Amino acid sequence: MQPVQAENKTLLYIYDDVTEYGEFDWNAWEYKNSETSAKYFAEKLSEIPEGQTIELHINSNGGSVKEGVAIYNLLKQKQNQKVGIVDGVAHSVAFLILQACDTRKMCLGTTALIHNMWMYCSGNATQLRKYADDLDDMMEANRQVFLERAKIEESELIELMENETYLTPEKALEYGLIDEIMGKTAEPVNTEEILEKLSDMQRQLNSQESFRQQIAAMQKSQEDKKPRKNNVLNLFRGGMI
Repeated sequence: MQPVQAENKTLLYIYDDVTEYGEFDWNAWEYKNSETSAKYFAEKLSEIPEGQTIELHINSNGGSVKEGVAIYNLLKQKQNQKVGIVDGVAHSVAFLILQACDTRKMCLGTTALIHNMWMYCSGNATQLRKYADDLDDMMEANRQVFLERAKIEESELIELMENETYLTPEKALEYGLIDEIMGKTAEPVNTEEILEKLSDMQRQLNSQESFRQQIAAMQKSQEDKKPRKNNVLNLFRGGMI
């Protein structure tokens, strides 16, 4: 999708698989330009002026690691404020691209997917072993992107990727892989907790009132113990004058 200009921001979209080339044009006998390629993003990002917010919307199953990593780095290098929003799914390398944004958001009902890379390959035993070693090196580099802001250890991230883990917005937030869940309502009010707090306050007030009453009673007792004036003598003296 083409970028959309809004007030003080530019909206970019990854609403398809991340690919270097678009569909093949049989009339022109060539591939169409891909709007999810690193080349396309480099062109569009260069057109965005400084000071304008970039809002990246994602709904993609992933795709080319080569293209996705390049898009991630292009976004990271752009000095503008960047907000990433998952509108549908952010699977595989699409979720990695989200990590380039200063603020990462997932809408309710969306999912993310993290997993180990894979590739098609052929060759002899030595060549196949090299492919496996190369994949290990690529995965180690890939994990560093997530670990830069994640709240989990690398060992846990490795396990999640090996298990091809789908993440709800809540889980992604817990792991530190996003910053906010869009559309989430406020936490429900815990009436029992509120009533308990009110009861504690009432008990404290009752205790303070009881203490004041005890002080007042003690003061009254002290007043009662003071010697009284001889009112009869005073009246008599008053009458003689």
